[in-house]
Amino acid sequence: MQNTDRNQSHAPDTSSGSAVSADKLPGIRHIIAVGSGKGGVGKSTVSVNLALALQRLGARVGIVDADILGPSIPGMLGIPTGERPATTPEGKMIPAEQHGLKVVSMGMLTGDDEPAVLRGPMVGKYLKMFVDGVQWGSLDYLILDLPPGTGDVQLTLAQSMPLSGVVIVTTPQTVSLKIARRGLRMFEKVHVKILGLVENMRTFTCPHCGENTDIFRHGGGEQMSEELNVPFLGALPLDVDVVTSGDEGLPIVAGQPTSVSSKVYASIATALVEQLHASITVLKPFVWTWDSNDGAPDWAEDAARPAGSQNTPIGLLRRDPRTLSVLWEDGHRDDFDVRDLRLACHCALCVEEMSGRKLLDPKTIRPDVTPQKIVSIGNYAVKFDWNDGHNSGIYSFNNLRALGASAAAGDVENV
Repeated sequence: MQNTDRNQSHAPDTSSGSAVSADKLPGIRHIIAVGSGKGGVGKSTVSVNLALALQRLGARVGIVDADILGPSIPGMLGIPTGERPATTPEGKMIPAEQHGLKVVSMGMLTGDDEPAVLRGPMVGKYLKMFVDGVQWGSLDYLILDLPPGTGDVQLTLAQSMPLSGVVIVTTPQTVSLKIARRGLRMFEKVHVKILGLVENMRTFTCPHCGENTDIFRHGGGEQMSEELNVPFLGALPLDVDVVTSGDEGLPIVAGQPTSVSSKVYASIATALVEQLHASITVLKPFVWTWDSNDGAPDWAEDAARPAGSQNTPIGLLRRDPRTLSVLWEDGHRDDFDVRDLRLACHCALCVEEMSGRKLLDPKTIRPDVTPQKIVSIGNYAVKFDWNDGHNSGIYSFNNLRALGASAAAGDVENV
């Protein structure tokens, strides 16, 4: 390994595709997740009203209720539940439309009193169906309202969807901030851009006396954004009209567009658009056939800059049949011998998960091993299908950069 300094179906699809490529989502400009590690912070309310605020800016917007086990979006938008959507002749689901938004939710497939009892893998399959199995048409923004936590749904999204970024919602109270921080860190680990943080339920204004009360404290979200160096999109008041309008199926941005809360949502939407304009993902999702070089990703040498990220690739190249070159945003280039990459696999078949002990015997890997396909995994990794039949390893960009540094230091064993 060398190292160089430079640059009409109602069931989900059960196929095992590795990623949703850009070609599979025609007409969708940005996919934006709205998440938080904690439940009860008003994430769904923020998702719905943010979508409506973006629409009022002239955008075409859709919403996926990604909380498969606890859908709430239909109730907030006044969409009937338990009425299965129609499908196109190609089998794609036709989304519901309400208040000008296109919407898909598990609540459209089940009734209010019918729980979705699903194991983790099925949750992931429904989620994928709700994104790339829907006839969305042309959208500027597709908003994904996530469930709480940092589990299957979040990881499935990060690995299989070309996310433009995530908005983190929190309340000012300490426990909410701590859990929201974990959710934020999870998305950072898988290289999903943090588009900004929204502090919900900041201040309650008494409608009778006009006195302000900080029920959940004040300013914690803004402080967290400064500590973590992420954008602060805005702070929403604790407004009884937001609750009432959501319960009645007419969100406040649609029903009371001149209210204080609606004006805050408008400013949050504007700030979010600015963050998206400043966010450029150089490498698009790809499925790359190694031998023929079909589907090869870009090599964006002009995007390199000294202050750029050390772990964000801006180019991958088949330099020769046995060398994969990776160009990083900071201008550094690593050239990997593909057999060294095969030997560096960290999957459970090659490395014991608990102890880290190597299970792979290098002598069993043939000298002419090469990739058959290389597939992008979200914004943070690539997956190899090798010609010796091995295909279970995911190589994060962080690990690839570290592997290149080890090679430069002479730490890679040649066998």
